[in-house]
Amino acid sequence: MARIAWVNLPNGKHVEIALTYVYWVWRPLSQKILDKVWIERTRKIETLSEAELDTIREELKENLVEWDLRRFVAWNIKRLQEINCYRGQRHKKKLPVRGQRTKTNSRTRKGKSVAVAWKKK
Repeated sequence: MARIAWVNLPNGKHVEIALTYVYWVWRPLSQKILDKVWIERTRKIETLSEAELDTIREELKENLVEWDLRRFVAWNIKRLQEINCYRGQRHKKKLPVRGQRTKTNSRTRKGKSVAVAWKKK
């Protein structure tokens, strides 16, 4: 099992697909990397030599991927919360940030709906 950018890549997959297991590497980026290092896209991960894996690792170092990118995004969200801007407040309250409606939708962001009991009079 190959390990690239702290991620175990599955052996039975083509290299083009297996690279998408790394955070923020999608098909176009994986295709571009494989074209740069002259590796066929349809080869399986287990057929790659260690030297070929090293060349892929070197190409991936040019991009922000996996933990570096996750940390960068977390710092940006934390900065927005600290300066108390509108987007930061929405992040704090766990509400949608980009202007979506919240009256009926946004269950993914807000969580499961909770029934409200009637008050006694």
